[in-house]
Amino acid sequence: MSAPRDRARALILLGLFAAMVLVAVASIRFGAIDFSLRQMFSATLALVTGREPATLDGRIFAELRLPRAVMCLLVGACLGVGGTLMQALFRNPIVEPGLVGTSSGAALGSALYFVLGSVLKFNAGPWALPVAACIGGIAATYVVFALSRAGETGRSSIVMLLLTGLAINALCLSGVGFLSYIARDPQARSIIFWNLGTMSGADWKSVTIVGVATLGGVALSLRYAKPLNALMLGEEEALYLGVNVARLKWAVLTINVAMVAVATAFTGVIGFVGLIVPHILRIIHGADNRYLIAGSALLGATLLSVADLIARVSLRPAELPIGIVTSIVGVPVFLWLLRKRQYVF
Repeated sequence: MSAPRDRARALILLGLFAAMVLVAVASIRFGAIDFSLRQMFSATLALVTGREPATLDGRIFAELRLPRAVMCLLVGACLGVGGTLMQALFRNPIVEPGLVGTSSGAALGSALYFVLGSVLKFNAGPWALPVAACIGGIAATYVVFALSRAGETGRSSIVMLLLTGLAINALCLSGVGFLSYIARDPQARSIIFWNLGTMSGADWKSVTIVGVATLGGVALSLRYAKPLNALMLGEEEALYLGVNVARLKWAVLTINVAMVAVATAFTGVIGFVGLIVPHILRIIHGADNRYLIAGSALLGATLLSVADLIARVSLRPAELPIGIVTSIVGVPVFLWLLRKRQYVF
């Protein structure tokens, strides 16, 4: 790759990083309660040094606002990278991270918890809902994997995985609909709210878990960037170039499932971030996965932070579910991208 092209991509990534930092600061500062820069600095310093913030606003900042902002960055990065991985693997620009049943399985797991949790005496304290959602996401994904292995190997197995994922997604969403129908009003509202996505439950423990999954997933994804570039030429061509396509396929799927299942377990279902972020980056500067993976982490974090800021300030002191905001913004952007046909794949 030429040096000017490398410099251009480095400048783009640097710009994306700067935009992410600016948006994160705005997201931390504004909300139901606005914080001054001085309050932010004082509360952050107290948090870093292990001291208790001196004021109520300081505690709100350190225990609610800051972990929520960090969670937005991590989940946005996770969804952006997951979308890039899945689109590269399937060589299909309209694939989302939850295609293989992860998001819909998590939604079914959460619905089962809301409706049957008390009956089954499933009580894990504040971790009960994330555990149920994570189990649901992993279980649905395992079913997709198991059924897709019944097909042929090679390229047709990718097609089999895609079609099986669509079928399991539909089945899980039907289950969510049935549970919403039989649920009592408070349970039904909880199911609906969770399926629209929320960052309100973020705390430092959940941020740590999502952070480990996201940062580890992004680091591993970068290792598979070159093989994914080869796979874009086709499976046979990738084999000629020395790529173990079967191993690459399952490695990429495993990384995506681990990231998305953990993120969805703590924040609910958030759509369109993983779909539009890779498109935008391809329009800016091409389809090299080494650039797309790093850029998707930065741009995904930025876009989800913007969405969360809009969700918090548009109806304050109340807030919109973040999934509504991402859909309102994501649908027009995605339709515009399709009409312009400017994506490169």
